[in-house]
Amino acid sequence: MTWFDTYTHRAYAEAVMVGLLAGIVGVQVVLRRLAFYAMAMTHATFPGVVLASILGLDIYLGGAVVGVLLSLAIVGLTRRPGRTASGATGVILAAGFALGATLVAAGPASDRKLSAFLVGSIVTTDSHDLVVTAGVGLVVLIVLGLCAKELTFAAFDHEGMRAAGHPVTALDLLLLLIVQAVIVVLTPAVGIMLTLALLVAPAATARLWTDSLRRTTALAGVLGIGSAVIGLEISRHYDVAAGATIALVAATGFVLSLLVSPRHGALGRLLERRPAAGTSTATTA
Repeated sequence: MTWFDTYTHRAYAEAVMVGLLAGIVGVQVVLRRLAFYAMAMTHATFPGVVLASILGLDIYLGGAVVGVLLSLAIVGLTRRPGRTASGATGVILAAGFALGATLVAAGPASDRKLSAFLVGSIVTTDSHDLVVTAGVGLVVLIVLGLCAKELTFAAFDHEGMRAAGHPVTALDLLLLLIVQAVIVVLTPAVGIMLTLALLVAPAATARLWTDSLRRTTALAGVLGIGSAVIGLEISRHYDVAAGATIALVAATGFVLSLLVSPRHGALGRLLERRPAAGTSTATTA
């Protein structure tokens, strides 16, 4: 009973918080088409987390420091003439993950720790993890609320916002820092390799069901929570990796929505074509 009251309750509390946070922030990632950026940031955060573990420091601190440097590097590289954003991000992705692997090989980090960094270990969530997730989540949600209009404007008309005199570069950096903060708090729960699934899949799924930004954001938060909680429940009952199961549940929801969503899914498009075909036949007759 003691095990259930401590480890399980903490794991479910963490699942709810990271699911909500990933779903809401993921909407901005999807709207701005930043999935590749987010993948690069997850991989490049790896060396900061590993180095912090090797030095006996808080992994959140290591991830945060590297995240800030990474965000500054991406903003700087993508604004230099003659260099594309995807090229700069790709270099950072490869270099970051390679550095993390090198640190693991050179340092005393065990295979078990490496596995936890890569695929997460939400069942070992402690009070410190909960406090950090809650604190970061609260700050991120407040910032998103205060900058909602500007971030939405930039998502749909980036150049128009620049022409209107808004600080586009500062907003881009702010969004990258928000995404990086979410990646750092998601790492202990679902791991570096699986963070992208929880960050993108709920938001992309929500977009298939509604075109309203408010409803998309609310639905993405609900789907993020659902993916995390259902994945954790399945992992407990079948004794499989929690992080991987959460990612699979989120991905499964997206695939099913691609098939059955009424407006953007394959089934919805098929139903729209049938009346059109019938009308065409009747007109010909």
